Amino acid sequence: MHIPDGYLSPQTCGVLGAASAVTTAVSTYKTAKTVKARYIPLLAIGAAFSFLIMMFNVPIPDGTTAHGVGGALLAVVLGPWAAFISISIALIIQALFFGDGGILALGANIFNMAFILPFAAYFIYTWISGQSPVTAKRRWIAAGIAGYVGLNLAALAAGVEFGLQPLLFHAADGTPLYSPYGLGVAVPAMALAHLLVAGPVEAVISGLVVSYLQKTNPSLLTLRAPAAGGESPRWKKILPALGILALLSPFGLLAQGTAWGEWGAEEIQAKFGFIPAGMDKFTGFWKPLLFPDYSVRGWDQTFWQQAVGYIAAAIAGVVLIMIIVLAVQKLMAKGEKPDETTGLAARK
Repeated sequence: MHIPDGYLSPQTCGVLGAASAVTTAVSTYKTAKTVKARYIPLLAIGAAFSFLIMMFNVPIPDGTTAHGVGGALLAVVLGPWAAFISISIALIIQALFFGDGGILALGANIFNMAFILPFAAYFIYTWISGQSPVTAKRRWIAAGIAGYVGLNLAALAAGVEFGLQPLLFHAADGTPLYSPYGLGVAVPAMALAHLLVAGPVEAVISGLVVSYLQKTNPSLLTLRAPAAGGESPRWKKILPALGILALLSPFGLLAQGTAWGEWGAEEIQAKFGFIPAGMDKFTGFWKPLLFPDYSVRGWDQTFWQQAVGYIAAAIAGVVLIMIIVLAVQKLMAKGEKPDETTGLAARK
C-alpha cells in the first residue's frame, strides 16, 4: 500500500498532500490538548509498532505481497488523532530513510494509511463495543472487525488513486503518463490482496493485542476515558515486544514478490513494454538516507545478509522514531506545570 513516486500525478500528490497537511495540523492541535507529555512515549511506541508491523510482508495468491499497518490497534489505544500522528511518523521515516513509499506520494500514503484506516477503524470499534466493560469479549472482537474494515477501506482508496491516473492523465494518444492500471484492474487487485490476506492479518493483530492488553495491561485501553485520572500507563512493559518484533522482522523476507503497485520502472517496462513518461521522470526522485529497501548497500546477496540488513533497518527505524518523538515530549513538558491538587502535569 506504499505508493512509490511516479505512480501518481503531481496534481494528485498535491491534493492528497494538502489534505494530509491539514489533517496533520488538526491532529497535532487535538493531540497536544488531550495527550499529556507523560503519555507521549506511547505515541513513539505506536509509531515503532506500526513501522515494524509493515515490515512483515505476507504472500498473496497472485504472486505479490501485502502487509498490515496496526492502525486499528493504535486508534483503539490512543484514539484516532494520536494514531494519525504515530502512523504518519512511521510513514515519514520509511520514506526518508528506507525508500518505502515515495516522497512526492507521501501525502497520499498518509491519507490512506494514517487517516482513512484509523478513523474508520475507531468509528467501527466504538460502534460495536459501545459501553461494554473494558475487559469484555465484545471489545477485542470489535477491534478485529475494525482492523479488517479499516485496512480494506485504505486499500480501496489506494486502488482508486491508482485507477484514476490513466483516466485523468494521459498523452494525446491515450498512453498513460503515470500508473498504467485503470480502475478495472487496480481496485480488484488491491481488493484481492487485502480482503483475503492483509485484512485478516490486521484483524488478528488488532483482536489478539486488545485481548492481551485486557488481561495484562487494561489501563492502556482506558487512556482516553475521563476516569483514567492520574494512573500512568505501564508503557515500559511494551518495549521488549518491540525488540522481539525487530528481531523477527526477517520473516517478512520469506514472502516472495513485490507488493502490487510498488514495482520499479524496470518491472513496469517488462510488464507493459514501456515506462509511462511521468513515471520515468519521477521514479527515483528520492534516494533513501540509510537502508534502501531495508538492506545494507552491497551486502544483500544471500538471505542471511538480507536478514541482517532487515534487523539493522528495524532497529534504526525504531531508534529514529524514539528520538524524534521523545524530543517532542521534552518540548511539551516545558509547557506543563505541576497541578497543585493532583501533583500531575497540567497544561498552562
